[in-house]
Amino acid sequence: MPVTTSYYESVLAEYSNREAAIALLKQHRPYLEMIPSMRRPYESVLVLPLPVARIRHPKTGDAVYNAHSFTPNTALQLPCDLAILMCDPEWKIKMGVEILVFIHRPQEDFSDLLMRWRRTQVHLDKDYEWIMPHRYEHILSEGSEKVYPLFIVFEGTPKRIQKGLDGACLPYIMRSDFVPEPEEEEIEEFLRENG
Repeated sequence: MPVTTSYYESVLAEYSNREAAIALLKQHRPYLEMIPSMRRPYESVLVLPLPVARIRHPKTGDAVYNAHSFTPNTALQLPCDLAILMCDPEWKIKMGVEILVFIHRPQEDFSDLLMRWRRTQVHLDKDYEWIMPHRYEHILSEGSEKVYPLFIVFEGTPKRIQKGLDGACLPYIMRSDFVPEPEEEEIEEFLRENG
């Protein structure tokens, strides 16, 4: 069964919840071990769905590059689906590790999925900070020491995508247990036929 919009939207909504995001990390142990406090995981993880970063671009044309010479900040929605940020539960400051989640989208092939990760790498290769939700605005959100990708694929995802992710040594989670909520059109069609 091919990946549908409801698959994508349901998984995005599910992992926007901190508990589900932590459960996702439990499926890839190296990332789970990056959580600063396993005794207080819910205070150690922040989830940003469809994240936006403020990118600082160096000024061009300077004779000598100055690390403090930047053009005005540019807010940019990144092509990833979720950013999972680590936070020190005691000091309430963001730690240096960020995990970016890419959910396989309908009609997306391997090159499209991989290109989203590559574009994200290019954007975050500059100085940046996360635009945080109001609830977390007090947390310092400067860019990371290290950014890690995590891909989510489904049983309906073409095998070449899994093969490509394996070949590129990129970690992914297979959602074989996933049953999406029925789409509104499906419900309306069912009611018309059986109504």
